[in-house]
Amino acid sequence: MQLDISGLHPVWQALLATLFTYGVTAAGAAVVFFFKSVNRKVLDAMLGFGAGVMIAASFWSLLSPAIDLCGELGYNQWFLPAVGFLCGGAFVVLAGKMLERFSFKGIGDHNKAQSLRRSILLVTAVTLHNIPEGLAVGVAFGGAALGIPGCGVIGASLLALGIGLQNFPEGAAVSLPLRREGFSRGKSFLYGQASGIVEPIAAVLGVFAALTIRSIQPFLLAFSAGAMIAVVAAELIPESVEKNKNLAAMGVVFGFIVMMVLDVALG
Repeated sequence: MQLDISGLHPVWQALLATLFTYGVTAAGAAVVFFFKSVNRKVLDAMLGFGAGVMIAASFWSLLSPAIDLCGELGYNQWFLPAVGFLCGGAFVVLAGKMLERFSFKGIGDHNKAQSLRRSILLVTAVTLHNIPEGLAVGVAFGGAALGIPGCGVIGASLLALGIGLQNFPEGAAVSLPLRREGFSRGKSFLYGQASGIVEPIAAVLGVFAALTIRSIQPFLLAFSAGAMIAVVAAELIPESVEKNKNLAAMGVVFGFIVMMVLDVALG
């Protein structure tokens, strides 16, 4: 049975797509019930592939449509996309900087404080970078609903698929370290899956923003593209290449090719 979401309202399209990405996050977090660790090569390959898909989607499903729409609306075709892209990237980088300033001086036991700090930073960091991913999916579906050249339901769905692929290792990357910190399996899973809940929320907000204010749609598309590239550069690629550089690199290449071919051929 094939699920066809093309006839649904874009809010429902984005919600269903990001419920899928959230479900993959939860599935990744659930490995804590069965394993103490997961094969690092598998996780790195998935991270690399997801990164490649997101890089390709950032251009073909977000940035390129933003440039085309600027021409359609009579705007300068490079200025607004460049500003939006810069703002999206800066948002992710600055948010990461803010996380690094966390401290828990009120806790007497130093080891306990360090453990709590690592746990909170881990959950917060993954949750934070899920926000622009959800926003990107929502904006992509909103752009498809508005008939913006380069935006389509297939492209937006492929974007959600790529995000979902890299969400599995992310869910595991939260729950397994929490388990090692002494959390129960139930709590480790709870926090791991919770990191993905923000994606459906951000996606719905992205759709409403895209549909309500067409004049800022190029900025929203470019902002989402910049945020995703920053997430890939700051989180996914460094994490995936730490142990298996060549495997992760080929994952990025294959992910990019798959997204490019599908988007150009079907979009």
